[in-house]
Amino acid sequence: MKMKTPFDAFGNIALVKFKDKTSANDKRLFANKLLRYNKSVRTVLEKIRGFTGRLRKQKTRWIAGEKTKEAVYRENDCVFRFNMDSVYFSPRLSNERKEIAQKIKKGDEVLVMFGGVAPYPIVIARNSKAHRVYSVEISKEASKYAKLNAELNNVKNKVYVIQGDVKRVAKKIKGGVSVRGTLVPLKFDVIVMPRPQLKDSFLEEAFMLSKKNTAVFYYDFCKESEIKNIVNKIELAAKKSGRKIKILKIKKAGEIAPYKYRIRVDFKVL
Repeated sequence: MKMKTPFDAFGNIALVKFKDKTSANDKRLFANKLLRYNKSVRTVLEKIRGFTGRLRKQKTRWIAGEKTKEAVYRENDCVFRFNMDSVYFSPRLSNERKEIAQKIKKGDEVLVMFGGVAPYPIVIARNSKAHRVYSVEISKEASKYAKLNAELNNVKNKVYVIQGDVKRVAKKIKGGVSVRGTLVPLKFDVIVMPRPQLKDSFLEEAFMLSKKNTAVFYYDFCKESEIKNIVNKIELAAKKSGRKIKILKIKKAGEIAPYKYRIRVDFKVL
């Protein structure tokens, strides 16, 4: 059955953004109908506020079904648990994660910056022959779920979760220092950068941890007319770091607002 009000499905949880001035009664009626016709959905939440801040937290309100905000979501032969309010997760990046995993070569050492609850690291670990995948995430809550998800997907010996700020972690790695008890390679074969919308590009840290032929997958946000500016920013950062690069691909990885896109730039460090 088609639902007039759109919603996002996170496994057992449906997240709905109602139109302004929708009455509480109409919200409950819609939620109960959604539960009735979508057997996999056990809980309906209303989106009150979108993701904000560096930790990318949102605010939701329970409407109907089981009273929980913990989602159990499946994609790409993986399962993820996370709290809808305390961490960031986007099911719309499922195909992106699969595509990146398909680009990983056997034996690659992979670094994922801004790893969150580890969707990229775990999809890569489960769907490629990478040697190890290191996930760096500043949020303690997201890192807790990342470790749990690594266990749920039987990749805890392949996915290493490092809780901390990317800048500080990168400096420790460069210095050959053990990071929270984890010995990390000084350089990586692949660096994935699913950045939130921050002013800092973190490209300096990416080049710091790159070697010859490192593949970097860099995400940014812009209007279509600004894509050249993103490429110029990457090339300037490479020049400042004394590195040469080759742009391999530029891809629109989803529209996040009218005429504004998530852009992925694939490049190789020469």
